Amino acid sequence: MDKAFFEGLSEEEARKKISELAGDYCELYHRRKEYTPGDHISYGGRFYDRREMENLVDSSLEFWLTAGRYVQEFEKKFAAWLGVKYCSTVNSGSSANLIAFMTLTSPLLKERAVKPGDEVITVAAGFPTTVSPIVQYGAVPVFVDVTVPGYNIDASRLEDAFCEGKTKAVMIAHTLGNPFDLAAVTEFCEKHGLWLIEDNCDALGSEYTLKGKKIKTGTAGHIGTSSFYPPHHMTMGEGGAVYTNDPLLHRIARSLRDWGRDCVCEPGQDNRCGHRYDGQYGQLPAGYDHKYVYSHLGYNLKITDMQAAVGVAQLEKIDSFTDLRREHHAYLLKGLSDLSDKLILPEAAKDSDPSWFGFMICCREGVDRTKLVRHLEDAGVQTRMLFSGNLIKHPCFDHLRDAQGVRYRVAGSLDNTDRIMQSGFWIGVYPGMTQSMMDVMIGEIHRGLQG
Repeated sequence: MDKAFFEGLSEEEARKKISELAGDYCELYHRRKEYTPGDHISYGGRFYDRREMENLVDSSLEFWLTAGRYVQEFEKKFAAWLGVKYCSTVNSGSSANLIAFMTLTSPLLKERAVKPGDEVITVAAGFPTTVSPIVQYGAVPVFVDVTVPGYNIDASRLEDAFCEGKTKAVMIAHTLGNPFDLAAVTEFCEKHGLWLIEDNCDALGSEYTLKGKKIKTGTAGHIGTSSFYPPHHMTMGEGGAVYTNDPLLHRIARSLRDWGRDCVCEPGQDNRCGHRYDGQYGQLPAGYDHKYVYSHLGYNLKITDMQAAVGVAQLEKIDSFTDLRREHHAYLLKGLSDLSDKLILPEAAKDSDPSWFGFMICCREGVDRTKLVRHLEDAGVQTRMLFSGNLIKHPCFDHLRDAQGVRYRVAGSLDNTDRIMQSGFWIGVYPGMTQSMMDVMIGEIHRGLQG
């Protein structure tokens, strides 16, 4: 390609032509390989076409690099799709959880702010970065057991976990796309005046009927979080989001994401408010440049415009992705239904329509989980544990068990959590699955139980 290729074209026209060529390249060289028996069956992965490639190249040619027009477009469209007022993109789901929790510690929340030593109700059967911000800040996670086969918090134990004057929040995930009991949890939080953070990283697109209204998970609490890592419901490669209907929480989350600054100007923007040099903040001299005033001790967790460009294209497909996940989960459930005497199969929560992230299985007594999982892996079927199983059993909690003072608390027993740790695993349902792949998965599970 030489300069003659661009002759007579405006910059916008040239960029569009190059992007279209990138789309052609994608269709030619990124075609999905047709599955043949013996191929590895992953639990998840990227699912995309020329639209993502075109957007990515378009953004790269613009060379804005940091957050720009694609980020603004994604945040607006993603918030609208969820049905919330505000969305802030971040660089991962774990960062989203960090921002969500740290938002609750802001002095702007006054007496409702979470302080070191306050308690936050959560579960140990999940992903560690739902809990790590609580521990790192110096708050006390209070672990509650989960149910089987729902694999979410046992809402009947919430009152036992509550401590008057200490409990300030509930921070829990919708496990593998299956919503937790939002009716019971929101009622509990409202009764005691607690914050609710929904870790929605594994449940994007899941729906729940709450008080007669169908809503998307992540929108019932005060703050919701999402992850856009490749195996998740949609991807930007890396990325995440924090969303809320509360303007103050949104303001705090944005501040924490953007270095802790008080200014709300977008990157490359100056003096949006018209009062850049006429304010008085803290003990700073009057008229100190508002662009460099910090109301929080924050981070830099923004995404690039190139990531958001991919996200914009993925968002166009999210409903179809959700439909496929539901279809695949139903197909596996039907194909494994005759094994209910050996395996505990997943059940959707009452009043919910999950956008499943995976197909959870718990081995009944007498079935060796390790033997079955090894058989599946040897047969090319990828498996995953339910993340940490029981987080407090991991090496990262060794120093917390021996620490002086209360670093964490367990409300009652964690019997089901331990059961999942010892007997549970899951397989994939992502959009790239085909019927022939799922037939192999079903067949290998049957063979593994016969061996």
